Amino acid sequence: MKTRYQGSGFADNIVVGLDIGTTKVCAMIAAKDADDRINILGIGRAENEGMARGTVTHIEKTVRAIQQAVVDAERQSGIKVRAVNVGIAGDHIQSFQSRGVIAISNPENEITRKDVDRLLQDTKRVALPSDRRIIHVIPQEFIVDGQDGIYDPVGMAGVRMEANVHIITGGITAVQNIYKCVERAGLEVNDLVLEPLASANSVMSDEEKEVGIVLVDIGGGTTDIAIFEERTIRHSAVLAIAGKKVTEDVRKGLGILNEQAEKLKREHGYAYLPEIVEDTTILLPRLGSRDEMQISRSLLCQIIQPRMEEILEIVALEIKRSGYSKHLHSGVVITGGGSLIKGTAALAREVLGMPVKIGIPAGFSGGFVNEVENPIYSTCVGLVLHGMKSIGSTSFETVGGDGKPNIVKRIIDWFNEL
Repeated sequence: MKTRYQGSGFADNIVVGLDIGTTKVCAMIAAKDADDRINILGIGRAENEGMARGTVTHIEKTVRAIQQAVVDAERQSGIKVRAVNVGIAGDHIQSFQSRGVIAISNPENEITRKDVDRLLQDTKRVALPSDRRIIHVIPQEFIVDGQDGIYDPVGMAGVRMEANVHIITGGITAVQNIYKCVERAGLEVNDLVLEPLASANSVMSDEEKEVGIVLVDIGGGTTDIAIFEERTIRHSAVLAIAGKKVTEDVRKGLGILNEQAEKLKREHGYAYLPEIVEDTTILLPRLGSRDEMQISRSLLCQIIQPRMEEILEIVALEIKRSGYSKHLHSGVVITGGGSLIKGTAALAREVLGMPVKIGIPAGFSGGFVNEVENPIYSTCVGLVLHGMKSIGSTSFETVGGDGKPNIVKRIIDWFNEL
């Protein structure tokens, strides 16, 4: 069931993405027209001071940021938002592999969608700590009567079906706080989606996912990693070090305010010294009794580069730990606000030893297309694209805040409305 939105002539095709980041909240309203083209109707952004390393630390500040971003998007689109697809990240996210097996009891031994759903439920029978909750169950492959390498077993004949799955879990309190913030902002959570999965939808092609690729989303509070091969996710991780640490280094190194450090990093910062063609002088503003100061662009780079190297070296260790370092023939896609620091791609090529490109979100036909062609919108665009997918897709299963799969929750909501 799709949620109707007020003020829209094509209400059933409206999807809203809400990216609650450590430094910003982004809301995006999009719609699919009669020709299945996706158009962006409204975008809203707000600074967020209520998060740390991807988790909520101040409810009211986060609620205000959500409300401001949603109101701005509503004003642009003329649509009143009721439900949103929300991204989740943070250092509480963990993932692991699981396996399940069932018997096919149909008289003709034909595998149905119901059998697949039953198998995915079986893979969730794992011992989890009481403070953790399953967010996604992502099939890696199905095995029917010993035949492996099957990605869609529906319609096949068999008496025994197995599945290898990638299970992503989050801390219960962290998940509950995300729900609480969204609900206090007067909205409903339609789906909860891991942010690197969403970002991958917006900056990667199916062909890249087929041959092997790694996503590195450098946000404000976390760096998200997702490794894909044969069109499915094989490994995921969230690192509690990202762009905010770079800003802190600039602030402490130059003795300036946090806002000034962020602006300096964004406008004049370089992550790789050889990329500086012209070593111009930057004027620092007066602060208290201190006179104005001048620094060179290369000096600023010497503050930024070590932290960016540290982030990328941790990424390299995570790629090695995954066991897929020799399978990433498409290289690396870097996205998120941290990728906007000039020279990041060149530094990543040196540290990771692989082809690197900056990921620009795509997949839209009209509306505010030019405005969202920016890595800072990768997650929000991916949340919208995820919402546009059919509810019955088994590419991965999303679990609602009450622990039920969202398809079940939607059916219950539909009966309640009736």
